Amino acid sequence: MMRIDVHDMETYKSYVAADAVAIAKYEGWFVVRGGRHEAVHGTARSRNVLIAFKDLATALACYHSPEYQAALAFRAKAAVAEVIAIAGV
Repeated sequence: MMRIDVHDMETYKSYVAADAVAIAKYEGWFVVRGGRHEAVHGTARSRNVLIAFKDLATALACYHSPEYQAALAFRAKAAVAEVIAIAGV
């Protein structure tokens, strides 16, 4: 799960294009990518993203992959984010 505040949309678009390569390689799929939301408790960020993978190990492998790390360089320039990998049920 990612909570993101984007401050450079043009560079962020490069991140979105690049992260798709890693996510496809590790067979992830988007559950939530942006969209309307309402903070009902606490402070929200402007953007929320939820990506599902077959398991936590695959999610972590994707995050640490050279493909995603290349994408991350764009996001680091364009946004502030929290990223949490969670084992689901």
